[in-house]
Amino acid sequence: MIVRIMGEGQLRLADSHFAELNKLDDELLAELEQGDEDGFRRTFTALLTRVRELGEPLPDDALEPSELILPAPGATLEEVRELFGDWGFIPG
Repeated sequence: MIVRIMGEGQLRLADSHFAELNKLDDELLAELEQGDEDGFRRTFTALLTRVRELGEPLPDDALEPSELILPAPGATLEEVRELFGDWGFIPG
């Protein structure tokens, strides 16, 4: 799966990593619903960090369609809440 982190670029992630990422996604959703700013920042940073660690960066000139788009690291709780919807970012 191709994942884009807005403002950073694209990474290719193996499907086998999505169970781990989905746990962080579930935590993030709960923190967004509760308005937990500190928890949101901690979990959102952890999610982006794991995507970067597990993913293989694509070249800047690659034109692959992104199957998953994550907000930029500096996104606020409200901005992420608007993008997140009721289902989260990570499929599954």
